[in-house]
Amino acid sequence: MNFTRWSARLPGTQRRAAARTEQGTSPAPRGESSVPAARAERPAEGPDPLPVGEIDELPAREVLDHIPALVALVHGADHRIAYVNDAYVAAFGPRPVGEPARAALPELDELGLLPLLDQVLRSSKPRTVKSRRTSGGRSYTFTCTPVTLPLGGSAAGPEEGGGVLVFAADVTDHAEAAERLRTSERAQRETAVTLQKSLLPQELEQPDDLRIAATYQPGGTEAAVGGDWYDVITLGGGRTALVIGDVMGRGVRAAAVMGQLRTAVRAYARLDLPPHEVLQLLDGLAAEIDASQIATCVYAVHDPNEGSLVYASAGHLPILVRDENGVIHRAEEPTGPPLGTGGWMHTSGSVPLSPGSTAVLYTDGLVERRSEDIDEGVASLERALAGATGTPQVVCDRLIRALGVTADHDDDVAVLVLQHPARTGSDAELFRNAALELLGGVEAAPRARAFATGVLASWRFSPELHDLGVLAASELVANSLQHGTPPMRLRLRRTDRRLIIEVTDGDDHLPRRRRAEPADEAGRGIAIVATIASSWGSRRTPGGGKAVWCEFALPRA
Repeated sequence: MNFTRWSARLPGTQRRAAARTEQGTSPAPRGESSVPAARAERPAEGPDPLPVGEIDELPAREVLDHIPALVALVHGADHRIAYVNDAYVAAFGPRPVGEPARAALPELDELGLLPLLDQVLRSSKPRTVKSRRTSGGRSYTFTCTPVTLPLGGSAAGPEEGGGVLVFAADVTDHAEAAERLRTSERAQRETAVTLQKSLLPQELEQPDDLRIAATYQPGGTEAAVGGDWYDVITLGGGRTALVIGDVMGRGVRAAAVMGQLRTAVRAYARLDLPPHEVLQLLDGLAAEIDASQIATCVYAVHDPNEGSLVYASAGHLPILVRDENGVIHRAEEPTGPPLGTGGWMHTSGSVPLSPGSTAVLYTDGLVERRSEDIDEGVASLERALAGATGTPQVVCDRLIRALGVTADHDDDVAVLVLQHPARTGSDAELFRNAALELLGGVEAAPRARAFATGVLASWRFSPELHDLGVLAASELVANSLQHGTPPMRLRLRRTDRRLIIEVTDGDDHLPRRRRAEPADEAGRGIAIVATIASSWGSRRTPGGGKAVWCEFALPRA
């Protein structure tokens, strides 16, 4: 096939070559200059652009032969070779003109470009394929452009006169740089994932009254790991703190900030403060850690005596609770701004958590989708929770699946599920409560001892544990009578793992353990309790006043 006839319908420089042919000027032999003599004899005086007229006279083949990009021209339904330039020959070797591409251009078949040539020929539209790697280790970006021309003076169809100009630019350096960047990003992501998982609790604490499970799933390989975290903290006296949060950032820095906040939450939780006071402390700390990063967080406390979750939220999504009847409750208020913003007074709210209930705390990766409003995602979670039954871990897995979270999810996800079991039969015998209002003056102490003696005997504790429990109850009541104010209450509680004794009164001055001098007549009550009990503590109660408690670990069955 005559190359000049093909070049007559090529765009740009190729079209100008056809004009030269019409003027009677034939293309110069390969390797010889086609620039006019006046241009060739001009002395070298540095760069001197060719006049437009002379540029128009350059033949297409001369240009294509000397450009560094790879060029091939094929025609017909089986893409027979019409032309390949010097760069193409240098890259893949000589190619016989007139042979079908499938046999003569194996590199295009290897790269999967033959179907693309078919598409270009049929649609008459150019197509580009970016960064295909050959077996020789080089990477090219291919652009396939349709070309058409009449053959023999008559119009020809695509199979006869249609062709494709294949233009390949060597992008090996760019591809290798991109691969190095991807390798570095993968290494950083693996580091962030490792750090993130190491900072999360390796094993969740399991309170006596709750059953808890959690799931953390990092984002897919193309998503940077964020700062999602959760925690379960036993506070003593049968109470449990539950935390979930999300640092608004990505990578190692977000994970590091998350680790600092989680450590701070555990420290503040030991103070046994109300949820809103814990968030108030965290708010100031978050600004000190990194003022450019903020975090959302929910801190909730479960008290089995109250049958509710008392919580405070810093810009986080609402807690969802499914009650024993299957009704879903959303803990909407109160919600303050995220941690680290400052200038806000957080407040606490509560949501019922009666026996038989299931609660879910989660991060936005579970419910947020770019194609829908986040409220729709929360509504979807409510529907999924309504039908999700089983153990807390089973519920976690079902919620993850129901919300469409997969391994290539674009955000990391943390889910914390807690259940307050409804106990019946022999299991219920292990969980008992008894309370006595402490009325009157000096008569309250002997009445409290008699009450504790009878209750502990009915719970069939060993004589040693019975005597220790009565002694602890007596000392706590005596301390409250001496230093507290009405109303006063003694509460005894047993679980399958511990005996809890708690005394509440109306004075908010917290007791402390101190060393009593030999001549002192008082000051030994708390010291005695701390010595005989497994643990003890005190806290201020929401309505004003305080609670002082101690625990005795029960022997394992």
